Amino acid sequence: MNCGGDGRDGSPSPAEPIVSRVSRQALRLPAYRRDPEGTHPPLDSPAYRSTALRHPKRPLVLLPQRLTEVTGPLLGPGRIGPQDNDLTRQHEDEPVGQRILVHGRLLDGDGGPVRNSLVEIWQANAAGRYRHIGDRWPAPLDPNFDGVGRTLTDDEGRYEFLTVKPGAYPWGNHDNAWRPAHIHFSVFGSAFTQRLVTQMYFPDDPLFDQDPIFNSVPDPKARERMISRFDLSRTVESWALAFEFDIVLRGREASVFEDEEDE
Repeated sequence: MNCGGDGRDGSPSPAEPIVSRVSRQALRLPAYRRDPEGTHPPLDSPAYRSTALRHPKRPLVLLPQRLTEVTGPLLGPGRIGPQDNDLTRQHEDEPVGQRILVHGRLLDGDGGPVRNSLVEIWQANAAGRYRHIGDRWPAPLDPNFDGVGRTLTDDEGRYEFLTVKPGAYPWGNHDNAWRPAHIHFSVFGSAFTQRLVTQMYFPDDPLFDQDPIFNSVPDPKARERMISRFDLSRTVESWALAFEFDIVLRGREASVFEDEEDE
């Protein structure tokens, strides 16, 4: 999923095989053309001030991938708990907030499903506070909400989470700066090095225009793909609103990922 490459026509281009010293079998890894310019945020975004402290100052060193990097993780139904995707049932009592069902599909660049992939989320609670030692703003913590969940995609690439809608929260980027409500997503491929991270936003958030993280993505259409879609068909009557959010790994409709630039 997180392969570099320069296939000019969009099709996989040859890559050097990795050979196991034990089996002598070669693993030939495909490489792919980069997504269209403007799809992913740059490493250094002046409006998002802390990016200057978070990216390398020198050219990256390309390390060869060996079997450790291209095999695993070992995932399966037995390694994911039956309620790991229900963030409202992780404690004895229910969390505070509007219940939401977040669902979608994990798709490859051709629109095909990506099966058996680990999808993880983390988020703030309904008051906009994370259960994290570094989050000190005076919003209440919810003792019944941890804000983390995980699941595996099914044969159609589908995933879903039951959670509560996160609140907006202030941050020190600029005067009176607030982050729009969002949920962080992490997606694993067939190896530990194949991890992609993105954020999902909610429709019509009034904080979009002044958020430098959301606006660090140059392409307006790519920014739109970061926003979930309200889904009345999956909304559960008298229980939970539903939002649909597909994650596309490659191609013209690729989702925005945080680690794509200069990978």
